[in-house]
Amino acid sequence: MTARWVVEQVAPKRDLNITWEPFSLYLKNEPEPSARGFERYHRSHTLLRVLESVRTSDGNDGVFRGYRAFGSSIHHDKALLELDIASTLKEAGLDHGHSAAADDSAWDDEIRRRMAVGLTLAGDDIGTPIIGFDDASGTPVGIFGPVITRVPPGDQSLQLWDGLVSVMSIPGFWELKRTRTEPPEFGDPPTA
Repeated sequence: MTARWVVEQVAPKRDLNITWEPFSLYLKNEPEPSARGFERYHRSHTLLRVLESVRTSDGNDGVFRGYRAFGSSIHHDKALLELDIASTLKEAGLDHGHSAAADDSAWDDEIRRRMAVGLTLAGDDIGTPIIGFDDASGTPVGIFGPVITRVPPGDQSLQLWDGLVSVMSIPGFWELKRTRTEPPEFGDPPTA
């Protein structure tokens, strides 16, 4: 939801140039194979391997196209474990040959390296999403969140973004939190 919020509502009105970086809860949390949700953690991680392979030929734009296609299949079609990676890549206009990266652990070092950037900005006791940018003084800042259950309409999206930018620019500010009381509302699948 956070990615949709930034892409659909904020970026066009705040002239953002977004760089998509991987974040693997599988690598960060290192769950045991017997742990609840292990298969989902691992499967999500294999999709990050594929996206890093896509990055080598199609850059940041290709990563986003793959991420959006995977996300639509996962959240709208409920197809994480059954996801046909090669077909999904092809539908996103990407080379289906990148699907071979799913089983190639050689991509894990690159994922770790890229994750480290976000963890350096936001801390190690967080998950995803992470948003990072240079504040008004040019200092890189980052934060875990916002975690949202739906994309706020119009001006509310911009209010949320502007508030996030404001608090992230305050030295000594660390955290806001409240208990989530509703599930995500994914709405219609995103369009190209």
